[in-house]
Amino acid sequence: MEFAKGSFQNSINLPLLTDKEREIIGTTYKQKGNKEAVALGHKIVSGDIKEKRINLWIDFIKANPNAYLFCWRGGQRSAIVQEWLADRGVIIPRLKGGYKAFRNYLIKESISISSSSKIYNIAGRTGSGKTLLLKEFPQAIDLEGIAHHRGSAFGRYALAQPSQISFENNLAYELILHNEHKYPWLIIEDESRNVGQRYIPPEVFNSFKNAKLVLLERPLQERIDIIYDDYIIYSQQEYEEAYNKGQTPYTWYEVMQYNFQRIRKRLGEERYKRLIKLLEIAWNEQICRGNRELHKDWIETLLVEYYDPMYDYQIKKKIEQIIFKGNQEEILEFFSSLETKR
Repeated sequence: MEFAKGSFQNSINLPLLTDKEREIIGTTYKQKGNKEAVALGHKIVSGDIKEKRINLWIDFIKANPNAYLFCWRGGQRSAIVQEWLADRGVIIPRLKGGYKAFRNYLIKESISISSSSKIYNIAGRTGSGKTLLLKEFPQAIDLEGIAHHRGSAFGRYALAQPSQISFENNLAYELILHNEHKYPWLIIEDESRNVGQRYIPPEVFNSFKNAKLVLLERPLQERIDIIYDDYIIYSQQEYEEAYNKGQTPYTWYEVMQYNFQRIRKRLGEERYKRLIKLLEIAWNEQICRGNRELHKDWIETLLVEYYDPMYDYQIKKKIEQIIFKGNQEEILEFFSSLETKR
């Protein structure tokens, strides 16, 4: 249960106690105290159950010799595991203070690094390829990649986003790595506070939103092609694979219908019905003839009539933060010139 709420990157859950066992022992702790609860724990995790769990830990440590052991507070559970492993001749360091202590460290570092970094935000219309541009910079952090979401009403992937806690932890890792490299600046995509159902911690977001803006400009047809590749070609393949494996109960088409329904009020009834019809026509053409090109019709309409006006409205509020506009090549040259001037 604790692990599902959020954990650390590259960590694995090999617990001393299952959720059900913890519940039973927790009840005993409340009713009879710590001594009785610990005794019950040793009784439950004994014999073959104990051997099986110890062997799992040993196998993991052999495969990951630099691993650390931790539990929620760095208390009894991790101490018991460390002791049992030591009895088998296996030594593993334990994270002082446990998960909570290290998470507090990550939160503090996130706030400190984001507030002290020189930040540039890459902004641009939907489909302009901001994520593609970010990949050109070693000093960039991909917020959408960390959140596992494309950052729009249609940006959900087939597999779920990480928990909020895991998102915050993983963002902290990226910021710490960035700081360790001593890059002169941080480049991120201009995001709202929310990326899908995850949100950037307030103190960190305040540093991000006040950064200088670099606008990525790209012709409409190229934007349509980028959206088509990402939301049609790649996304359909991803949903098909996940659906066939039982990892999602929804098909790509069902998710797209749901996405349109979510923004129905903002689209307006007439535009909503027109877009849903274009989606239906494109889907039927794909099913009947294997031709996906008609999806570009609703993509273009959605960009021109919905996303572009919304972008124009939002960017007007940030006009004083804009320091450069250009296509991808021009922006790369702009940052190269900044590097030269250092």
